[in-house]
Amino acid sequence: MKIYIAADHRGFELKNKLISWLKPRGYEVVDGGNTVYDPEDDYPDYISELAKRPLSTEAVAKGALGIVICGSGVGVSIAANRFKGVYCALGFNVEQVKHARENDHINVLALPADYLDFEKAKEFVKTFLMTKPIMKEKYLRRIRKIDLISNY
Repeated sequence: MKIYIAADHRGFELKNKLISWLKPRGYEVVDGGNTVYDPEDDYPDYISELAKRPLSTEAVAKGALGIVICGSGVGVSIAANRFKGVYCALGFNVEQVKHARENDHINVLALPADYLDFEKAKEFVKTFLMTKPIMKEKYLRRIRKIDLISNY
């Protein structure tokens, strides 16, 4: 499975730890940046490029997913959700991450680096990667309705 991951300076350390943890487990990890610590960087620069990648026809067919990280997880979630086909949710506990993946079909997980340690982040990521969306009509209908929402 291919995983695209990106973070700003506040998520930089957690991103690198997650990459080091994921690669030996057989995941193909694409580091969308930042690749150097820069306390003046801005998360939209990395999230905008990353959010486009998991949505390519090839990536979706192969089940690619994304992980985005900033201090609160909120900014990266907002930025990622600006892109058609991205369903990003901020993870705050394992049960909620599982629910978001199963029922809301998230394909990008946002993590709050300032509010969780590496062990908890690993739990969230493992849950996100191992959980499959439930393909019941009620969930699919809701996703279709979300897709029809346009900007005003």
